[in-house]
Amino acid sequence: MGAGVLDAFPQYVAQADEILGYSIRSLCMDDPRGVLSLTEYTQPALYTIGALMYLERLRRVNPVRVAWLAGHSLGEYCALFAAGAFDFATGLRLVKHRGELMSRAPKGAMAAVIGMSSDAIRERLRDANLESIDLANINSGKQIVLSGLHDEIHAPDTAALFDGAGATFVPLNVSAAFHSRYMRDIEREFHTYLSGFTLKPLTTDVIANVTARPYPREGYAELLSRQISSPVKWYETVSWLLARGCLQIEQIGPGAVLTRLTDAIKAQPMSIAPEPADSVAADTA
Repeated sequence: MGAGVLDAFPQYVAQADEILGYSIRSLCMDDPRGVLSLTEYTQPALYTIGALMYLERLRRVNPVRVAWLAGHSLGEYCALFAAGAFDFATGLRLVKHRGELMSRAPKGAMAAVIGMSSDAIRERLRDANLESIDLANINSGKQIVLSGLHDEIHAPDTAALFDGAGATFVPLNVSAAFHSRYMRDIEREFHTYLSGFTLKPLTTDVIANVTARPYPREGYAELLSRQISSPVKWYETVSWLLARGCLQIEQIGPGAVLTRLTDAIKAQPMSIAPEPADSVAADTA
């Protein structure tokens, strides 16, 4: 993952190695210890590659004309980096600590439900007395990720709620209930850590996962902290951009998952009252 940008920016790779205490290249390219799937390693890797891919994009097209930036979950830190919230090293320190805290979260689980709306999912959870399960990622109109206690997510009756209704229930390979109420203690710890940093005024609007609306240009640390325990409103984020007249949405980052989600949302966006806007571009991470 990311061989090209790691070669292109040796100075940032050296910074990453010093901050992390291990080789980011070895982690991303070889993963000799088999730890890349652990969140305390996944998060620094994704941030590093995403940030460097943005810098590589700037080398090819500078200035890049962007009206809005957005990032999914950890990718929001790449979007904030691109908007000037912090330099590369500061962002990596934040992400490193975020990953370490989240790795110590109580045992939990997550699962994707494909083929059912968020309203229908909430209704089924309520009827089954499973309101202790949260909707963690609302990725599109028919792709939702649930987050909750391990035994409740993995109970056969939970899967049957959705499989029996024509949806697909897919448990995810994670060990904690990310983006849920069960991360609130982690959120508070992270907010304390974040308060030791100065976040710079944003130069470009960044759409917040928590609100699916732009971050304030200043004074946004509390909102960034809330992201840890709040759902990722990606469906609403992309729908809001479309309603604003954004005709070009480009993914800058590894893989093409967000590109596919964007295509699905374009086909069936959430209904959002349009606001006056020119046709402009947005980047996602």
